[in-house]
Amino acid sequence: MSDTTHDDAQLNTSESVDDLAMDPEELEDEELEEIRRYEDFTTIDWIQDSILERKRRLRTQRQKVHLSRWNRGSLTFLSLALSRFQTVILAGQSWIVLTLVGICIGLNAAVVSIVSEWLSDIKMGYCSDGWWLNEQFCCWEIEGEEIDGCDSWHSWSHVTLARWIIFVMFATTFSFIASHLVRSFAKYAAGSGISEIKCILAGFVMQGFLGFATFFIKSITLPLVIASGLSVGKEGPSVHVACCVGSLVAGLFETFRRSESKMREIVTAASAAGVAVAFGSPIGGVLFSIEEMSHTFSIKTMWKSIFCALVATFTLAAMNPFRTGKLVLFQVTYDRDWHFFEIIFFVILGIFGGLYGAFVIKFNVQVAAFRRKHLANHGVAEAVTLATLTALIGYFNRFLRLDMTSSMAILFKECEGGGNVFNLCQSSAQWRISNSLLLATIIRIGLVVITYGCKVPAGIFVPSMAIGATFGRMIGIVVKAMYNAYPNSGIFRSCAPDVPCITPGTYAFLGAAAALSGVMRITVTVVVIMFELTGALTYILPTMIVLLVTKAVGDFLGTNGIADEMIRFNGFPFLEKEDHVYNVTVSTVMRKDLNTLSETGMRVKDVESRLSSTNFKGFPIVSSDGSQTLVGYIDRSEIRYVLERARKNRGRLANTPCLFTSRQQEPDDIDMTSDAHDDDEPEEYFAPTTAGEGIQFWPWVNKTPMTVSPELPLEIVMQIFKRMGPRTILVENHGTLSGLVTVKDVLKFIATEKPDYRPSWDERGGLDGLLEEVWTWASTIISRTVLWSRRVLRR
Repeated sequence: MSDTTHDDAQLNTSESVDDLAMDPEELEDEELEEIRRYEDFTTIDWIQDSILERKRRLRTQRQKVHLSRWNRGSLTFLSLALSRFQTVILAGQSWIVLTLVGICIGLNAAVVSIVSEWLSDIKMGYCSDGWWLNEQFCCWEIEGEEIDGCDSWHSWSHVTLARWIIFVMFATTFSFIASHLVRSFAKYAAGSGISEIKCILAGFVMQGFLGFATFFIKSITLPLVIASGLSVGKEGPSVHVACCVGSLVAGLFETFRRSESKMREIVTAASAAGVAVAFGSPIGGVLFSIEEMSHTFSIKTMWKSIFCALVATFTLAAMNPFRTGKLVLFQVTYDRDWHFFEIIFFVILGIFGGLYGAFVIKFNVQVAAFRRKHLANHGVAEAVTLATLTALIGYFNRFLRLDMTSSMAILFKECEGGGNVFNLCQSSAQWRISNSLLLATIIRIGLVVITYGCKVPAGIFVPSMAIGATFGRMIGIVVKAMYNAYPNSGIFRSCAPDVPCITPGTYAFLGAAAALSGVMRITVTVVVIMFELTGALTYILPTMIVLLVTKAVGDFLGTNGIADEMIRFNGFPFLEKEDHVYNVTVSTVMRKDLNTLSETGMRVKDVESRLSSTNFKGFPIVSSDGSQTLVGYIDRSEIRYVLERARKNRGRLANTPCLFTSRQQEPDDIDMTSDAHDDDEPEEYFAPTTAGEGIQFWPWVNKTPMTVSPELPLEIVMQIFKRMGPRTILVENHGTLSGLVTVKDVLKFIATEKPDYRPSWDERGGLDGLLEEVWTWASTIISRTVLWSRRVLRR
């Protein structure tokens, strides 16, 4: 997120238009910006950010009032047109930024896809017609996916051992370059980035995580990592790269650079565009940002996400990186109906997805703990070792040798129309192919467990989909073999005699959806993504069945998504979306030993001593009579700012009194529409002053901080943190300050008092919640089907 400036004084309504250019408040903002920057690994106070945004709007309105007054006697067409033009530009600035962000994301995704394909194929050979061509473009006139498919494509050697050694050498080299670049220039480019972005959107500050160095290095190393053959994907890192683009482009505009809430909207929209270009699914990208990325998602943010995703997808389609008219390499179309007896096997795929997700999440967290303890300083060696091991093992399995996207493109195909690649559709080879698919599934699961989280750009979307695709295709081949062996059995009675009954490619497709849903714990998003990939309304219901079974298994086992588990493992201050029952009040969790400031009676040396002896981000203000009556709250950065400004005016201030209570009208109460001049307003509103009685801090004191009763249940406090986003909540008992609580206090309580707590089946919704989802989805699909049928009949 961008750095944040703070507006603490109000505009003097008596200023003329000529004086507006030298607004003292704006000068203070520039100075305060150097002090009041959100520090690394701290939390943004979204309520405070909303207050700042309100003050900016008030200032803009007051400037308009002054401008209209000044123009009363000298109104010209030019000045009126200029004013209207500025208004239009400000109103459309968000959409301009979103357009630029979407275009940049689409261009980046196209370049990454093209380079990844070329680097993946260069491990096997080269094109004699042009070294820059990958195998697909080199053998453009040849249909199919077979390796060495044309005369223009030359393998590095015709000796198997030599080809194997060259393959491993390329994989090792790619992984070394990628991991070395990440370690040397951008440590945040490692990993998926989705966990961290979820925390950033919730208000956690990670300086540089969305910076240019991270964007540049991750864009360069991502194709290298994919080509190295590591069991990681580019879809998760694509979301991180897209969010970097959103942050960098929006940071060029002062309106977004000064507002964390506006920047959050752009980054959220960019995350939707990242998924959209990764899967060719703009609506799926928007649903992903709603379901997975953002705690609070307004209608305004949704429209911005849709617009950004559509622009990014349109740009990618215009680039046409695969020269097939498709947005992703494994985009397919199914036009054959399914049968009701196949629901039995769809349920098996759903169970596999739930078990796969639980297995990978559990053991990957253990691997991450081992990595942190023993391999923290050996990231390059670890990545190179994993790439070499993967290449050594994977070369001898055709489904592991290909990159995962190309492998899924083959597994998703129907047998008719060129789908018989690697003899997938040959009955004579069905058991050999099934064994190969099963072996690929088992090996890939093990590689994903140990690889995800290493110090290179690494996603888990595509590896999980590839695992589900190999398992699903194996199930499809088995079901097809059962039909061929017993075509007259009662279970296959609904099959038409002149049409292929079983389509194994659809099982691969559904298996990919199940595995993705199992590891990420998302449902609706996967349904829409898969629908947009196939364009076939026919397979919406099977996809829903599979994903609901996957969700039920995951809920029964009590597993969270891998992104949430990584957040918990890394100790980020992030509250889960689910509400659990802890049966305690906030008084159990709150801090009771507080560092407070007295409204009067303190001197500068006392305040400075408090600042130097603590690292708290703010201090409650209490009454000076000893009753601990809560008066307000002030941030640490505001105290530092007032003291530094006062030193510039007065020099030494050690014994100067500090006043934290106001004795005059609040600036926000000034009537903007009043024609009276306000020349008698005190200068204290605009700058920290040291009047005869002392330094006045009161313009910066928040007199209405977020407060709760000590008896309030902890679950309600968690809801306040998630929905309103305060950094600190003060606990007040009948006007007396009792304590304060932060998100970190809540998470510390959960980790120490209930370390093994997992939500039960009932807390996750139970059977009622599952049936409610089934009813909601079924109603939606039925209504859409009816509308689609009516449109067809009208035609």
